[in-house]
Formats: sequence, structure tokens, C-alpha cells
Amino acid sequence: MIHKTQVGIVGAGPSGLLLSRLLALQGIDSIIVERQSRDYVEGRIRAGVLEQGTMDLLDEAEVGERMHAEGLLHGGVELCFNGKRHPIDFVELTGGKTVMVYGQTEVTKDLNNALDAAGAQMVYEAEAVTVDEFDSDQPFIRYRKDGEAHEIQCDYIAGCDGFHGVTRRSIPADRIELFERVYPFSWLGILAETPPVSDELIYANSDRGFALFSMRSKTLSRLYIQCAPDEEIDEWSDDRIWEELAHRLDEEGAKKLTPAPLLEKSITPMRSFVAEPMRFGNMFLVGDAAHIVPPTGAKGLNLAASDVRYLSRALVDYYRKGDDGRLDRYSENCLRRIWKAQRFSWWLTTLMHRFPEASPFERRTQLAELDFVTGSEIGARSLAENYVGLPFDD
Repeated sequence: MIHKTQVGIVGAGPSGLLLSRLLALQGIDSIIVERQSRDYVEGRIRAGVLEQGTMDLLDEAEVGERMHAEGLLHGGVELCFNGKRHPIDFVELTGGKTVMVYGQTEVTKDLNNALDAAGAQMVYEAEAVTVDEFDSDQPFIRYRKDGEAHEIQCDYIAGCDGFHGVTRRSIPADRIELFERVYPFSWLGILAETPPVSDELIYANSDRGFALFSMRSKTLSRLYIQCAPDEEIDEWSDDRIWEELAHRLDEEGAKKLTPAPLLEKSITPMRSFVAEPMRFGNMFLVGDAAHIVPPTGAKGLNLAASDVRYLSRALVDYYRKGDDGRLDRYSENCLRRIWKAQRFSWWLTTLMHRFPEASPFERRTQLAELDFVTGSEIGARSLAENYVGLPFDD
């Protein structure tokens, strides 16, 4: 069966859904193809911190109502080291900017509901997805559904299918350059129905390693522990997790930590990754298909939204004005912002984690830098400006 549309989107994560929604509001047709089920996509526990630019883009997509009603605005973070917490005030340091804690699962549900209401074309549980002829004027996406072969003919393909997706893998090796840093640790993440220990996120650097104390609501905590990359989830009992979290927090925070049954538990490897360029003929890589950041800087979902912002505006210019200038600059504009976010995420990861090979000298310099960041307006402002999100170039 042959289908025709203007933009074929591979992947129904937040970036693919957001792109489809923004294009639809401008009268541009798209079809989304996703290999997983809708329940699986909506149930994935992922990022939860939204920059102001991402919030603005969700408002532009007319899906921000529940986010503003249920999300938690945050005006800063706390850095914990040497047993003490130090606040970084975003509002004061950035002229009033904040971030919002609102889970990626909720963003995905809001976008799916809006697309459903508008009658968007979404294909879940598609099998054998391929992208072909993306160097031509009529690229296409092929897949199978319920035993039947389908082909989507389109003007452009948006590869929103993540790090392991088919779009980047379809690009010949001599046309793409990959940059990667794999870190010598992972994050053990848990979700628990227990109140957060602080109103703000706490980034803790301890002699036992890093820990992050975050939240999804006033009664739901999202917590992370640095662990070895080869550890198995079964090695971490609930009691061990709560004990380790208390060890890595300051004394006052540890007293407020209330153990509760775990709703979710997983281990995530840590890497930095960038693919260049992000355009190949009439196919564009978007989000995790093109870049991965360690979650320390809370940039993953926000960078994906940034890519969508650039691509949606470029496609609107093309279809409304016949102007392909922004399409030509898509890769350049995205990568400029991506590498700045990569630098920040790498820096914050290096600052907060214990590296197995680190010498006592390096440990002392790490603590000295934390002291500089928390005790210097220049250091604190640099962290704050990067955390809340740098301005867009175009």
C-alpha cells in the first residue's frame, strides 16, 4: 500500500510527536511511523527537566496546559560536597529564568492526545522499517504492519528514532562522522512514591560517588546513584539503594530521606555522542538519532526540542515561502547549540562524579572547582545560564 505525505517522521518519541504537531498547526501534513507500541513509548521513564525554550515550544504546540498546571517550576539547584549544600539561584543569576520539572512521559502523553484529537496519522508497532532514496526528490519510508507492506512517499524524512534507530544506520559510513565519549560509570535510577528531600534538585559529589535527588511531583521522587558500568540491577536491593543515597547526602538531607517501595529501577550507561552532519539529502536527523548527552546537565530532551524548533521553522519557510535557506542551515544551527550543551554536560559530569582513575591531586582540584563555582558569581552564573538554556541563534 502506498501513502503520500509531505514529511515522513520515523519515531514517535517526544521529538517526532512535537514535530508532527507543530507542522500540523501550520497546515503541513506528516505521517509518524514507530516500531514500538504506544503503551511502551508513553511508559518510558526518561528526562524530567524542561528549559524555558522547551516550555515555550510546547506552548506553541498548544499542549502546555497540563504542564503549567502540574509541573514544578524551579529557580535553582543545590550542589552538595564536603557534607554541605550550596544553592545556585537561577532567577537571580539569569535575570528571572527558571526550569520546570515535568516528566517526559507526561510530555509524550500530552502530544499524543493532541495529535489524536486532530486526527494525525500515526502508525505504531510498525515492523521492518527502512528509509530509502533520501538523496532524491522523493524519499520514502517502508514498513510492514499486520503482515502488509506499506510505502510512504514524502518530500522530507525526519529521523526521530533515537540512538539505535534505522535512520542514522542507513547513512553510508563515509558521509557521517561520529564523536563519542563513554564514561567509566553508569547511573542507577529509581522512582519512588516519597516526598523530595528538598524543594530544589540536589547534585551531590561525595567520596562514595555522585547522587542526584530530583522529583516528578511533590510526592514522587526520582533519584540516581553513580555505580560501576558492569553492575547488575539485581545487585542493588532496595535497602542498599536507600542506604547509599543517605551516605551521599548531607546530614540534614539524609534525615529527610524517607525510604519507600520502588516503582521503577534501572541502570543507564553514560556517554556523550554527536553525529555530523545532521542532514543527508532530504533526510534530517533529530534528537537522540544525532546526539546523546550524559543526563547530568538535563539536556537530552531539551536538545531534541531545539532540533525540532529549527526543523519545524525551516519546513514552514519552505512550504509557505519556497525559501529553503533554513533547511540548508539546519545542521549548522543545531550543531552549534549541541556542542555547547555537550561541553556543559561533559563539564558538569566531570565536576560531580568520582572517576576510578582519578588521583588524590585530581580529587582536590575537583573540590576546589566546586568551591569556586559555589563561591564565585562568575562561576555560579556560568552554571546557571547553561542549565536554564542558552539562547537560540536563528
